[in-house]
Amino acid sequence: MGEKINREYKDRLFSFIFGREENKAWTLSLYNAMNGSAYEDESAIEITTMSDTVYMGMKNDVSFLVSDMLSLYEQQSTYNPNMPVRQLMYLGRQYDRYIEETRQNIYGSKQMHLPVPKLVTLYNGDEDIEDRVLRLYDSFISNAEQSDVQVNVRLININRNKNRELLESCKPLMEYSWFVERVKEKKKSEKITLEDAVDKAIDEMPDGFLIKRFILGNRAEVKNMCLTEYNEAETMQRFKDEGREEGVLKGRDQINCLNSWLVEQGRNDEMIRSFTDKELQRQLLQEMEKGNSNI
Repeated sequence: MGEKINREYKDRLFSFIFGREENKAWTLSLYNAMNGSAYEDESAIEITTMSDTVYMGMKNDVSFLVSDMLSLYEQQSTYNPNMPVRQLMYLGRQYDRYIEETRQNIYGSKQMHLPVPKLVTLYNGDEDIEDRVLRLYDSFISNAEQSDVQVNVRLININRNKNRELLESCKPLMEYSWFVERVKEKKKSEKITLEDAVDKAIDEMPDGFLIKRFILGNRAEVKNMCLTEYNEAETMQRFKDEGREEGVLKGRDQINCLNSWLVEQGRNDEMIRSFTDKELQRQLLQEMEKGNSNI
């Protein structure tokens, strides 16, 4: 239980709990809860997470095979609409390995047999995000309806006040959700360091929790994961805030340029009307940009 884990890319807490061989019973419970199935034999599940497959410093959190279904699960503490692109890249690498391991010929005349992909993102951040389907379709620049490729990812909010039925049907997932939320509550309400908040959450974990012994046995590793994930979420939020501020400043600069341009052309009436008519403002901006590009 207390083995040391030394990896170049550290697991997230979610994958540490649900992506390890010794915890396959918990992974199977998660699969059953997500798919309404009732598998009982944990040997039927094959963990396929690729620890050496990294994209921008990140790897797929948990992937596994059950029967003819390949499940790719990601845990996110910040909302990311680009999960279909990331999951597609992970899936391609998973299929590449599966084809090699099953000795199928991608160039042959015989139809290959591949497991059905199920792509899921489990969200437990602070925003009030509702369940939804994230679509690759929405990322295409134009003519999305002509695409020959479609990828859908189910985003499911696993905070304790959401999806009670799902959490109650998978006890380890409910316990994981409880622990993450308790850490955040402790840090905020008691104004303590994240490290102390993690320690307190571990100490207050009810004895009946299935994951408690595993968490206690790997306490130092769990603390490091929580610190890493918190810093990552904080950094992502800062990037979002900075981008929002830059967008506001850029928008203001555009409007100032438009007003100056209209005054120079003696079009004061249109400038005044554009203050309240956003469609007119948009048309005038396009006209200004077109005129500048022709200079």
